[in-house]
Amino acid sequence: MSTKLYAPKAVFETLKNVVVQYKDLQKSCDPDKEIAHWLSFCLQDTSFPLYALQNFKLGLSFLYSYRGSADTFASYRRDLERFIQWSWFVREKSILDHRREDIEAFIEFCQKPPKRWIGVKKVPRFKRTSGEKYPNPEWKPFEVYLSKEDHRKGVQRDKGKYQLSQQSMKAMFGVLGSFYNYLLQEEVTQVNPIALIRQKSKFIQKQSSAPMIRRLSNHQWETVLSIAKEKAVVNEKYERDVFILSCLYGMYLRISELVAHERWKPTMGDFFKDSDNNWWFKTVGKGNKQRSIAVSTAMLEALKIYRTKYLNLTPLPTFNEKTPLIGHAKNSQLSMVGTRPIRDLVQTCFDEAANMLEVQNKREEANGLRVATVHWLRHTGISEDVKIRPREHVRDDAGHSSSAITDKYIDIELKERAQSARNKRL
Repeated sequence: MSTKLYAPKAVFETLKNVVVQYKDLQKSCDPDKEIAHWLSFCLQDTSFPLYALQNFKLGLSFLYSYRGSADTFASYRRDLERFIQWSWFVREKSILDHRREDIEAFIEFCQKPPKRWIGVKKVPRFKRTSGEKYPNPEWKPFEVYLSKEDHRKGVQRDKGKYQLSQQSMKAMFGVLGSFYNYLLQEEVTQVNPIALIRQKSKFIQKQSSAPMIRRLSNHQWETVLSIAKEKAVVNEKYERDVFILSCLYGMYLRISELVAHERWKPTMGDFFKDSDNNWWFKTVGKGNKQRSIAVSTAMLEALKIYRTKYLNLTPLPTFNEKTPLIGHAKNSQLSMVGTRPIRDLVQTCFDEAANMLEVQNKREEANGLRVATVHWLRHTGISEDVKIRPREHVRDDAGHSSSAITDKYIDIELKERAQSARNKRL
């Protein structure tokens, strides 16, 4: 097959399997032979260059170093997969031989990839049939994004409308820069071609001001929460919904901090009281960093209601209690695994609130809720608290690495700027 017509196939596995594969190669007497066998299996009828063996091993080792964070691993794997396959089958060069012009050519390729490199839905990299694993022919390195509003309207995904966002572009520069710094540290290359691109501005637009934080208005949030609480009065099973919404807003939790995964299984015992009778919640967030979040009186009350009315437990957790923080909807003793059920639950709450706002003829507020995501609740909670709490306190509860990140949530200047412009005359 001509490399110009090459249709990509996945070569990097899931996080769990990458860890196993890396460890197996470390113990292997002939790792190159095993890598060649693996690439032959993945790429099937496509031949690969000899330097692909070393490239793959370096890529695998780099990804293995991010095994502590599933989200980071997934984003790094996505960009590295694109880059390595482009290097082998489009540029026809080893990743160790790239220079500045090669990286620029790759970025331009990503801005407008061939349609055979683009998928219209998220699919697994590998599939199983009758217990046998094989590469999924539907998997592609790029995926057409569809907004929630377009999805609701039934808009079909069109490969011809694929766009690489500025956010994705910046992330890709970061991943490739980290990868080449890793190769420098391993002493397998002498140059980081990403660092040689002096004018990244021709690819990445510079922002003249702080980005707008995507958040709910006070009325949107109050509508979402009040509907969930009204449903809980009729049926106590909805206390679970109220508690989940409260955690996302009141403690700024990311969705990954609510559910069980390999790094962390949140339990009721993660709520604890210090010697001054202050309550805290312990979690593990981005970068595998543990932090303690100060629990407000309102959040503590939400916890009591959830435990007594939904879980039939004592109002407050006991020391080191192992009850899952968010159990499965059908069995509260089973830890919630995966983020999809939480996303679906919150989306239902947003949709119900949007419907009510439309009935109230508040269509702009309703439309805003229809495009909102779960993460907006974290943004909303931080944005509200930074108005009334010291930013350092909000910074630590949110798990921000610096106060500069927290400052992005202070929108007082934007409000004043909009107010001063409102009465300008043409």
